[in-house]
Amino acid sequence: MSRAETGADGTPELDPEDAKIVVLARSSRARTGAAEGAAVRDTDGRTYAATTVVLPSLRLSALQAAVAAAVASGAEGLEAAAVVSADAGDPDPASLAAVRDLGPEAPLLLADAAGQVRAVRTP
Repeated sequence: MSRAETGADGTPELDPEDAKIVVLARSSRARTGAAEGAAVRDTDGRTYAATTVVLPSLRLSALQAAVAAAVASGAEGLEAAAVVSADAGDPDPASLAAVRDLGPEAPLLLADAAGQVRAVRTP
């Protein structure tokens, strides 16, 4: 199960499974040069990573794309989600809603481009 505690320097200390989805999100972002990378872990422990999608006919945040990949693979729930972006700020409301649709109790880890988790949002 996902959890984060605060370390001595005030940044969240992650369990290994949460750290893994941050690494996946960061790697996806770096590989494609996208504005954001995201990853989610479903209730079976499977992970899905994605980046921002910007096409003339389709726009998805990285978080929406990761949730869509999980749903398309048959995930019935989310255990945790992570977003890596340059500002480590809160995702837009539609992206948050996508996570909450599948994981109403799932923590959302917000990390900067270096993969440093700056905040953990819980429902």
